[in-house]
Formats: sequence, structure tokens, C-alpha cells
Amino acid sequence: MTSVAPTNTDLAVDKNPAAPEKPTAPRRFSVNLRQSGIYIAFALIVALFSVLTGGDMLQPQNISNIIVQNSYILILAIGMIMVIIAGHIDLSVGSVVAVCGAITAVLTVNHDMPWPLALLVTLIAGGLIGAWQGFWIAYFGIPAFIVTLAGMLLFRALTLTTLGNQGIGPFPDPLRTLSNGFTEGYLGNVGLGPLGGADLVSLLVGLLAVAGIAVTQWRARVGRIRYQQTVDPMPVFLLKIIVPSALVLFVVVQLARFRNLPWVLVLLAALVLGYSLLTNRSVFGRHIYAVGGNLHAATLSGIKVKSVVFWLFVNMGVLAALAGVIFAGRLNQANPVAGNQFELDAIAAAFIGGAAVQGGVGRIVGAITGGLIMGVINNGMSLLNAPSERVMLVKGLVLLAAVAFDVWTKRRAGAAR
Repeated sequence: MTSVAPTNTDLAVDKNPAAPEKPTAPRRFSVNLRQSGIYIAFALIVALFSVLTGGDMLQPQNISNIIVQNSYILILAIGMIMVIIAGHIDLSVGSVVAVCGAITAVLTVNHDMPWPLALLVTLIAGGLIGAWQGFWIAYFGIPAFIVTLAGMLLFRALTLTTLGNQGIGPFPDPLRTLSNGFTEGYLGNVGLGPLGGADLVSLLVGLLAVAGIAVTQWRARVGRIRYQQTVDPMPVFLLKIIVPSALVLFVVVQLARFRNLPWVLVLLAALVLGYSLLTNRSVFGRHIYAVGGNLHAATLSGIKVKSVVFWLFVNMGVLAALAGVIFAGRLNQANPVAGNQFELDAIAAAFIGGAAVQGGVGRIVGAITGGLIMGVINNGMSLLNAPSERVMLVKGLVLLAAVAFDVWTKRRAGAAR
């Protein structure tokens, strides 16, 4: 943003010590379509399928199924949106999921390695795969599209070689629990009136999440006021706390009524919190946005662009390895065709969640929301017994609409200037 030198009039006003500072006035109610559009769309899609399925969409077991069945895509979406923010893309994550699941299976089933050590070895292998691709992209200068396209073929071939073109299983119980298991009712159930009983620990976790939402919103508001920036009117501010808090409590209560919190949801919550802090609060996170927003300016400002890109792909490899373990544990078998088209779902989740095609824009929470939109569409169409070709048609149209919406909002913002 080009800075404008203060005029003489401005200087004269600033030199007047008696002039009181004007308090920051709350802004009128307005909706930032670019930031809020994805959440509005998600709510509308859930409401639509709830009506079409006669309420089956929001049943406790179905909500649990949506989370568990899409957990590995959501994990991939976290890494993918960071790569896309930096202006790159990764087409190999589906094959990396397959080869890392195969590595875990060979170590635990064929060689009886303890599962914690096997998990560690698998994550290291994913990091090395990411480092291999990151080297060619960051330091050798080959476009990420080409490197990861080659990786898609290489690691799929390595999967077939590792497995001997056959499935390997079953997995140890702890790995299966991580993928499909649920937390225990540690403090017993409490009554919820007509809703029945629910696990007290799960409800406390939900209340803790609500408290986190409230504190985060309040700190952001106080920070804006301190720097004399405009803030939302109090009713709008409270609405921004009440709506997501009600959604979180609804989901937690429904999960607690079924079989408590899925362990994979606990893992996802930790990943979302950690990576949100990384991208929003750390120097490395700011460097990611700078590299994707303006590569030339980032280079001139002293950012180690090559290092940032390299570590982004290392991180993507580790997350793909984790997703591979989750997916193989869910199936209780490492399969040669595992991870097929996962890269497309992860990329779609990132773009639907608000990532810009040119890079420099995107949020972790947005990618998770985009992945959940894809999951809700899959689940809702399945409940309606829709054929697979119709599901693909709807998902393709949603992806196209999301990218078109991004382009439209950019043009609108440019015209407003």
C-alpha cells in the first residue's frame, strides 16, 4: 500500500496538543463477502441437505461419520492451503498418503515394529519425501506443478513396489483407535432433558472451545481499539461470538450423545489450533503470505524465499504421512490404490475455503470449512442415494463457483478503489 506524506494542514492539526483524540466509532453493520461468504455458504448447504434428508443430516451418528470419514482430507487441506498461499501446488499428496500407509503396514504387520516407532518412522519418511520435492522446487527452480506431478507417479510406483501390489493388514489396535475410535466417558453421562444423556468430559471440552472463541474475539476487538481502528457495533460483535459458539456446542452435544468425541477430531483440533497460530502469529507465517503475495518484494525485503518454500513442502509431506496412517488405520489395511484423487479433494477444499489462485490469501479455518463442505456434499448425496456421477457434477460446480466468486470479489474491490 503506497504511503502518502502528510500535508501541511495535517501537520498543523497534529501539532495542536489541545485537540482531543476522537474515539473510535463502531462501523455500521457490513459483511465482508470474501471472508464470510464461505461460512454463509456452508450454513446454507447444511440447511439444504438437512431439509432434503428429513433431518438425517444432523443426526448424532451422521455428524460423527462426516468428521471421521473426511478427517484425512482435512489434514491434507491444512498443508495444501499453506502451499497454495505461497503460490505453489502439490499434486502428489494422494500418492504420498498411499506410500506412507504402506510403510506403516510393512513395519507394524510384517516386521512387528511397535506402533509408536512405526508412526515416527512414517512421519520422518513423509518429511523426507517433502524435502525431496522441496529441493527441486525451491533450490533447483522447477515449477511445483511439474515436480509434484512427477512425484504422483514416482510414489505411486513406490507404493506398488512396497506392498507387492497387494493389501497388507490388519493394523494394530491403537492405530485403528486413532482413526475410528472415540474418547471414553471418563466422568460419566449427564442428563440433557429430551436429548438424553451426554458425556460430561465432551461437554466440558465444548464449553472450553466456546470460552476460547469469546476470548479470541475480545482480544482482537481490544487490539483494534488500542490502535484506533474501527470495530463492529456491540450487537454484531456479540453475534460473532454467539453464532460459532452455538454451532460448536451443537456439534459437541450431538457427538457426546453418540459415542463421545472421535479421537481424530481431537487430533484435528490440535492441528487447526497449532497451524492457525503458526500462520497468524509467527514470523514464518507472515513470510508465507509475503512470498505468495509478492515474490519480488519478499525477496527484496530479505525473506529467505527458498527456505520458506522448502519447509512448506517438508510440512506437506509430514501431514500427508499422517493422513496416510489415518486412512490406512480406518480401512485396517494399506492398499495399493489408497489416496486416489485425494490431491483433488485437498486442492478443492483449499480453494473453496477462500484460497486465491494467485497466492497470498487463505486461512486454515477456511480450508477446514471447504473440506467440510465437500464432506457434507458427499454425505448428503449419499443419504439421498444420488449416483456417483451426480455427486461429481455437484462438487465440480461448487469448486467452479468458489473460484469464480474469488475472482468476482477481487474485481469488485479493484473497481471500488
